[in-house]
Amino acid sequence: MTQRAATAAAAAVLAATALLGLAPQAAAAPASPVPQPQSATAENKAAAAQAATAPDTLATLSRFFAREGKVSLTAARPRIEGEAIPVNHLSPEFVAGRAGAPVARLEFLAGKAVSSDGQQAALWIARTEAGWQVVNIATGDDEFRYAQLGAAKLPGGTVFREPQIDAWYVAGGSRVLPLDEDAVRAVGADGTTLAAYRVRVARAYGDKLPGSAYAEGGMAGGYAEAEAVPAAAAADAEGAGVPWAAGAGALVLGGLGVAAVRRSRRVGARA
Repeated sequence: MTQRAATAAAAAVLAATALLGLAPQAAAAPASPVPQPQSATAENKAAAAQAATAPDTLATLSRFFAREGKVSLTAARPRIEGEAIPVNHLSPEFVAGRAGAPVARLEFLAGKAVSSDGQQAALWIARTEAGWQVVNIATGDDEFRYAQLGAAKLPGGTVFREPQIDAWYVAGGSRVLPLDEDAVRAVGADGTTLAAYRVRVARAYGDKLPGSAYAEGGMAGGYAEAEAVPAAAAADAEGAGVPWAAGAGALVLGGLGVAAVRRSRRVGARA
């Protein structure tokens, strides 16, 4: 993430915090990350659906969609479309070269929210110490769009995001193929081998893995429990500053609302 993008992200989180009626809170000690399940089972999806359709979630979505005056609070009438889908991120075990480690691991489930005027947002739903909860709302439909692009480009492959550079890929067999412009810049339009990709990410992030001095210094962490993440940390969470942070502007939906993360729509790279 460029400095300009980081600044914009920080400003967006601050603005969203004010719009949703959240008072900025002082940074607390990083919460211990709660491991996510290895796969999105029917039980997990059902729990995610319950969190997505909870009255508090829908009320927060109404405020989210109304934040820029595109629709009124009472007219927003948000709805959840379809079932939650798994969202995978680059795996630190893969970066570390652990034998048999997959290239990506489940990071959270995403539920698609749509307002009455057609606005879309992704609910990031994760397992926390308090159970399955919405931890973030992000504008747009990236998670769902790239899942569809990946399925079309490499059927049966694993769609995943490299959050450090906001790049989306699909991996299958021995290949890693790009799904957006950031990924094309990283691995080329034709993609790369799985082995070559691991060499690249090991070089980029090998010294920032969990357990490293970088992580022990509090620069990497999981979902915050019922507290707003400072704007600076929220901006870094999408960039190289916090390579293993679980979400940008993460905030558990515990009667407080959700800090909104605004992002620009990216056009997927053609096959």
